[in-house]
Amino acid sequence: MVGIVKLALRRPYSFIVMAMLILIFGVASAFRTPTDIFPNIDIPVVSVVFSYTGLQPDDMAGRIVTFYERALTTSVNDIEHIESQSIPDYGIIKIFFQPTVNINAALAEVSASVTVDLHRQSSGKLGSSSLKK
Repeated sequence: MVGIVKLALRRPYSFIVMAMLILIFGVASAFRTPTDIFPNIDIPVVSVVFSYTGLQPDDMAGRIVTFYERALTTSVNDIEHIESQSIPDYGIIKIFFQPTVNINAALAEVSASVTVDLHRQSSGKLGSSSLKK
């Protein structure tokens, strides 16, 4: 450590040049580093929206969303986790899949599961469901 200080005192221009090179290369590398404000991140998610006119959020969660979530866990492969939200007249379920999943096959499995669930609950009041990839 003492040797570096002695060298810096004997040859101050060498350390000034080295500091300037570090500064120049640091700024140049900062400008050449690629940045993206909105990077392309592919998260395999399928959203299902159930509509039921006049149904309160607690009833939507208890009568439709909970049963459908349980059905999904047994009939659809490669699910990482499921998130759901119930608002007046709508139940929204987001199904997050493993990163390596074939999203088209997963969408087909979810669609088949929705169809089966709609037939199971065929009271005539369940308006519709929509899928979004």
